[in-house]
Amino acid sequence: MNLFTRIRIELYRHLKDLSWQGLLLILANYLVLSWLLLWSAGEEALTGQDFFYWMVVTASTVGYGDLSPSTQAGRWLTTLFIIPAGLSLFALTIGRIAAFSALQWRKSVMGLKQLELEQHILVVGWDGKRTPQLLKLLKFEAAQHRGRELCLCVTDEIENPMPGEIHFVHTAGYNDDAGMDRACIAQASSIVIDTPHDDQTLTCALYAWQRNPDAQIIAYFRDESIGELLKHHCPSVECTPSVSVEMMVKATMDPGSTRLHQQLLSATDGMTQYSATYPESEPATQVGQLYAPLKAVHRATLLAIQPPGAEHPELNPDLGSELLPGTRVYYMAERRIKSIDWARLRQQSAG
Repeated sequence: MNLFTRIRIELYRHLKDLSWQGLLLILANYLVLSWLLLWSAGEEALTGQDFFYWMVVTASTVGYGDLSPSTQAGRWLTTLFIIPAGLSLFALTIGRIAAFSALQWRKSVMGLKQLELEQHILVVGWDGKRTPQLLKLLKFEAAQHRGRELCLCVTDEIENPMPGEIHFVHTAGYNDDAGMDRACIAQASSIVIDTPHDDQTLTCALYAWQRNPDAQIIAYFRDESIGELLKHHCPSVECTPSVSVEMMVKATMDPGSTRLHQQLLSATDGMTQYSATYPESEPATQVGQLYAPLKAVHRATLLAIQPPGAEHPELNPDLGSELLPGTRVYYMAERRIKSIDWARLRQQSAG
C-alpha cells in the first residue's frame, strides 16, 4: 500500500468519526488561519466586514467576482489553501447536514425518534385491516376536538403508515419503558389499545394504567371475560367488546340497523354521536330543560346522560331526570358542538 493510499484511508477514517464539535472547531481554525494569512498578505479589503461573505463564496467555488485578492501573495494563498481546504470543509459540512437530516427523517419513519408530546392520543397496537381506519377517524375527530396530536405505537416491523400526519413509535414491547417513554405515554390524555391478541391488550392496559392512571384508557377485547377481569383491577379503563354478533341480531330483527349504527359511529358521514360534560359551574337542572333547546339551537338530539360515578349511561332519559353538574351528556348531531352555552339553553326553555 503506497503512502498516498494510506494517508487517504486514515483521513477518511478520522473524518467519518469526526464529531460535530470537532467539525466546528476545524471550521473555526480554518477561518482564523485564513484571516491571519490574508491580513499578512496585505489583503485589507478581504479582511474587513466582507471577510465571512467572501470566504463562503470563494470556498464554495461560487465566485461572484465582486471581491478578489489584490496582491500576488493573496492570489497564491487563495489558490493553494483557501479554495482547496474550504471546498473540502464545505462539502464535508453539507454532507454531514444532509446525512443528519436523512437520519432524523428515517428515525421518524421507523419510529425510533424521541417525541415531545403532551395531551395527545396514543394508539397502541397494529391491525392491518382495522388500525388504518381507526387512525383516519381519530385524526378527523382530533382535528375538531381541541386539535390534539395523534401517535401510533407498535411492535410490528412497519414504517409510519401516515407520515407527516401522525407521530410514530416502534417499541420492543408494550411494557418496554424505553419505547413507551418515546411515545410519551405518561403525558397522553387518551390511550387506545387494540393489539392482535387479548393477552397483549391486557398486559398493555395494565402497564398503561400503572404509568398514566389519569388518562382515558380504552381497550378492545375479543373475549369479554378478559375485559371484565381488567375492569376488576382497573375500574377506570373502558373496555370495548366486539359487537358483531349483536349487530347481526339487530339487523335481522330490525332491517337497516347495521347502517344506522355505522352512521352513528362514523365521524365523517351525516349525523354522529358525540358527548359533552355539563360543567361543574352550572346549577343542577332537568333533562327537559335542555332537550328541546338543544334541538332548536344546535339541531342536536339528546341520547343519554351519565351522572358522575355512574358505570353506564342512562339511554333515553326521562325529561324529568335530574342533570347534575359533571354529568356526561351524549347527543347526536351533524358535527361536534365546540362550545355549548348551557345558560342560554336553560333560559330558552324557561322562555
